[in-house]
Amino acid sequence: MPKYVYNFTEGNKDLKDLLGGKGANLGEMTGLGLPVPPGFTITTEACRYYMHHGSNPEELADQVSSAITQLEQTFGRQLGGDSEPLLVSVRSGAKFSMPGMMETVLNVGLNDKSVLGLAEFAHDERFAWDSYRRLIQMFGKTVLGIDGDLFAAQLDAKKEAVGAASDVDLTAEDLKDLVDRFKAIVLEQTGEPFPQDPRQQVDAAVVAVFNSWNTERARLYRRRERISDELGTAVNVQSMVFGNLGPDSGTGVAFTRNPASGHPGAYGDYLPNAQGEDVVAGIRNTLSLEDMAKIDAESYSELRRIMKTLENHYRDLCDIEFTVERGKLWMLQTRVGKRTAAAAFKIAVQLVDEGLITLDTALDRVTGDQLNNLMFPQFDPKAPKTRLTKAMAASPGAAVGQAVFDSPTAQQWKAQGRTVILVRRETNPDDLGGMIASVGILTARGGKTSHAAVVARGMGTTCVVGADALEVDPTARLFRVGNTTVAEGDVIAIDGSTGEVFLGNVPVVASPVFEYLDEGLDKALATVGDNASAAELVMAVHRVLAHADSVRRLKVRANADTGEDADRARRLGAQGVGLCRTEHQFLGDRRKLIERLILAQNPAERTAALDALLPLQRQDFIELFTAMDGLHTTVRLIDPPLHEFLPDLTALSVSIARREAAGEAVTEEEATLLAAVERSHEANPMLGLRGVRLGLTVPGLFALQVRAIAQAAAQLIRQGHDPQPEIMVPLVGSYVELEIVRDEAERIIKEVSEIEGEVLSIPIGCMIELPRAAVTADQIARAAEFFSFGTNDLTQTTWGFSRDDVEGSFFAEYMGLGVFQVSPFETIDQAGVGSLVRQAVQLGRQTRPEITLGVCGEHGGDPESIHFFNQIGLDYVSCSPFRVPVARLEAGRAAVAVEEGTGTA
Repeated sequence: MPKYVYNFTEGNKDLKDLLGGKGANLGEMTGLGLPVPPGFTITTEACRYYMHHGSNPEELADQVSSAITQLEQTFGRQLGGDSEPLLVSVRSGAKFSMPGMMETVLNVGLNDKSVLGLAEFAHDERFAWDSYRRLIQMFGKTVLGIDGDLFAAQLDAKKEAVGAASDVDLTAEDLKDLVDRFKAIVLEQTGEPFPQDPRQQVDAAVVAVFNSWNTERARLYRRRERISDELGTAVNVQSMVFGNLGPDSGTGVAFTRNPASGHPGAYGDYLPNAQGEDVVAGIRNTLSLEDMAKIDAESYSELRRIMKTLENHYRDLCDIEFTVERGKLWMLQTRVGKRTAAAAFKIAVQLVDEGLITLDTALDRVTGDQLNNLMFPQFDPKAPKTRLTKAMAASPGAAVGQAVFDSPTAQQWKAQGRTVILVRRETNPDDLGGMIASVGILTARGGKTSHAAVVARGMGTTCVVGADALEVDPTARLFRVGNTTVAEGDVIAIDGSTGEVFLGNVPVVASPVFEYLDEGLDKALATVGDNASAAELVMAVHRVLAHADSVRRLKVRANADTGEDADRARRLGAQGVGLCRTEHQFLGDRRKLIERLILAQNPAERTAALDALLPLQRQDFIELFTAMDGLHTTVRLIDPPLHEFLPDLTALSVSIARREAAGEAVTEEEATLLAAVERSHEANPMLGLRGVRLGLTVPGLFALQVRAIAQAAAQLIRQGHDPQPEIMVPLVGSYVELEIVRDEAERIIKEVSEIEGEVLSIPIGCMIELPRAAVTADQIARAAEFFSFGTNDLTQTTWGFSRDDVEGSFFAEYMGLGVFQVSPFETIDQAGVGSLVRQAVQLGRQTRPEITLGVCGEHGGDPESIHFFNQIGLDYVSCSPFRVPVARLEAGRAAVAVEEGTGTA
């Protein structure tokens, strides 16, 4: 019989696939002998069964009954009993943390009778009725689907009526009245009374958690984080402990190190006389753990001991939820904590220095995306600023944008190209779309572990929370700070590292990490001066990146078209140029020269145009090869259709037609130009006369470029340099095409070598960017010394997409429908496009074992794609200069993953 329910004593941290992260870690803590309230986990397999069949598996009901009976025997109390009732929480717990995305119901088991028993057992009538009203409110919204604002409005009305400043000021009689009002809402909205059967409450809550896996916000979060929809969530049913039993009780969230800065020591939020959702919801502003030490020194001391135990056990930053019930500390959850990019690098290196992990593990703990975030600019410390307030720094960075006050507006304005900062009293999971659309998030309430803070840190979005001075009026679409009013659309700036909020635009400066990457370690350390935190970050990035360089197999080149681009790329760690797009060298003033070539009526005119271009191209390559002296420099011969260098057909035709209609004469040159444009016009130019087809049909075009490359190399060799050019032919579909170009190129190289008196060895290869090229790579390798996969075009031609059209038309719908989890132009489609690349690698090496293989499409700088390219055995990736550090890091991470057995060689 399938087993769908596991007691906490049966679980451990290695069972995340089955028990979810929360259930697995509750089992692990139980096994460590830590004070964990007993309970059980319903597996992800049960959730997947429910998703596929629309009902729970038959065996689940009996297994849950047995688990509840075991709980009752452990405590000697009955679920929802009239005397000393056992109450439970029902919480979600997927394999991967999805903070705030799924549902939780607390105090399950309370009803009209057991609330009296709880009051007697706790000797606290107010606590019992507060727990009951919380259950009805959470159950009504989460399980029954009732608008939560209906309950909130009644709560606010009650506080106003009795003059209560906050929830804790309400009396037992006030809460009894609220329970009656809440039950009336349930009856009115559902037609049924609030369920009094405790087991019915449990079963309904479990189904609600299963259903929350597929809410819009949960699906949106998974798409962003690339989490599979098929995993499902586990459900944890845990005996309740209460933080709202009075001043000697409380609840909190703690991190074993500061997840924002990486600084060691106690960090977190604590609320006395509260339940857990009060902390994460941001309804009340929290106290620090240092404050907790003053309130309850014994519980604080035990918490610190347990934090150290967990960090040493998991060998990582741990995120902990806890409750103190009348002086007794209970651990409700732990997990490896989310952290900012800066904290990730600092903590990884700290743990190495403490002997807890190796440098390989430290490298695995950070990501290219995090390194990319650290390269973002920061506010200029010397710039004048108008500070509105200072609150809690929740997620670092510098964000400047127009203030918006709700999620739909944020998304709408983002779609219009505006930069926005979402301002809320506090965020909730329904705000996720607006949070993603915003460059920054500012809330008036909440602490460092509130919903806004946790989600923003996970997304790498700048965030400031708990800004008490803000009076946010979402209806009027403004907020006030003292005498200053900020309306929707006004520009504000927030500093997620200091918690400061500024009025108006604030200029930004480059980050110290980027200065290190671009200018070197000594320059960066000199710039940060006595800023110890910045210096620690720079050193942490340096150590991790240096280790990545020492272990990676993949080389990293850059896509660079000019000497200036190549020089920047080399400073950022590029080991050569993987793609020089020569067509970019024909823009600006040179456009007319290409136009002359296209319009040439005879060989003499064509030769004159080519002769004019030759010295310009030669100088381009001299500058490029000088910047990359001693490193491979792959030059792609001109690729795009020639019509791109001519005027638009429609615009030119209309202009000439209007002049003719007005009786104006059209010159011979204009008529010739129109004829040329009409002659070169194509219905689908991306699949037309471009790439190698140009070299075969436009006499002298490729020859010009080969000659310029050879002459530039010869000149630099004579000057004592070591240029290493490679000639790459684009859009090859047949080995015959490549052989024709190769024969001409070798003839020209030999000719230049003899004239210049220098030995030239210039490899000739091609791009693999058509499906036919991939599946005939064994034939093409007979004429190619190297392949470079042009995955942009290969994706277009494999999917039948026109990238310029589809990304703005239906990709959003495809993402929503689950056809894509991520754009195939962003991360390589391993099953389709990736399969072609893998096949071409195998075929190419069958023919030419020593062939060099690389990739020069946008995927060369994408972290996930880099791991794939490492797995299939490419020799290098090439990406934009600013992505080179990211590619270096990810190539190292890919090598470590293979070494540890989590990747394939």
